[in-house]
Amino acid sequence: MEDFYRTHRYLVEHCNAPVRRTLLDEIDWSARMIGIKGTRCVGKTTFLLQYAKEKFGSEDRKCLYVNMNNFYFQGRGIADFAGEFYKQGGRVLLIDQVYKQSDWSRELRRCYDLYPKLKIVFTGSSVMRLKRENPELCDIVKSYNLRGFSFREYLNLKTGNKFRWVSLDALLANREQIMREILSKVDPQPYFREYIKHGFYPLFREGDDFSNNLLKSMNMMTEVDILLIKQIELKYLPKIKKLFYMLAVAGPQAPNVSRLAGEIETSRATVMNYIKYLADARLINIIYPVGQKFPKKPSKVMLHNPNLYQAIYPIAFDEQTQMETFFVNTMWKDHKVNQKSREQSYTIDGLRTFRITSDTRSGRERRTIYCQYTDNSMHDNVIPLWLLGFLY
Repeated sequence: MEDFYRTHRYLVEHCNAPVRRTLLDEIDWSARMIGIKGTRCVGKTTFLLQYAKEKFGSEDRKCLYVNMNNFYFQGRGIADFAGEFYKQGGRVLLIDQVYKQSDWSRELRRCYDLYPKLKIVFTGSSVMRLKRENPELCDIVKSYNLRGFSFREYLNLKTGNKFRWVSLDALLANREQIMREILSKVDPQPYFREYIKHGFYPLFREGDDFSNNLLKSMNMMTEVDILLIKQIELKYLPKIKKLFYMLAVAGPQAPNVSRLAGEIETSRATVMNYIKYLADARLINIIYPVGQKFPKKPSKVMLHNPNLYQAIYPIAFDEQTQMETFFVNTMWKDHKVNQKSREQSYTIDGLRTFRITSDTRSGRERRTIYCQYTDNSMHDNVIPLWLLGFLY
């Protein structure tokens, strides 16, 4: 146990969280079982250590961080380890990559039933369906999603500002005031261009080889997150990777499921399941017309965020594609995104219509909000696209 405390102390002391994540204030920390899901490279480990550092510091033995990558846990269950921690006064156990141990959901349930004063916060893959696929947890776990950096978080990191997030309703109602505050301190446009290339994943802080590092992580998303968690045989991995590449190079459009099924030599139903797995892994976003959902054929498939375009070669992508990808990814956190019949246009929550454009002139359709990405112009029903990066 002392070795775990020693590691915990070192990691917490050396935790260098670049920005304070908004999710820290959204979680109900009074819950006894909290699951933090997220794709690779968005900072789940740092998030746990940031919480430990902020709430307990490095010396408080009531809190302990452990990672299921440690071979120690191949010979000992989570519940037994938690019991020893609990007897020594431990009250908050932070478990990273919980799915690396078999039978992890039943082990967590044992902890919940046996140790009533113990809180467990664990991280897992975005592919996991904590309540739907783990009935023993459905009535006890509170699930949250940690996303990559928003443009707001990236801008704060790069400029030292402390801009706060704002809801969509508040942003649209107070956009002139919000714009004045931001522009009085910084011109966001050059940082927005950087963010589109590498700002979503904290990987950009680790060196110059961003694209190669992201490519490695994308492979892990398919090889581990999809195959391991969904329990898919290894022989099907090439089909999933080929499908992802074909969807990526095709650009944002409705997939030709029959053609894709022929290319990877499988059934249409399997193609749709693979598309859903890729969406769960946060490699793509699937968009439906209003009123439709999976397993219906989507009206558009696009990459999950614009950074992913930098790691796929050769791929031809234009500015419009990147900007629409940014819009959908940003909106997806708290809103329902559907495809409008008109290209470049989307319906949000079934109420508002947005169109992504390079045109800074006033929009012709008065009920449509035009998000332009060429400069900081804002007037009538036209707003700069980067402003939506302040929604979280």
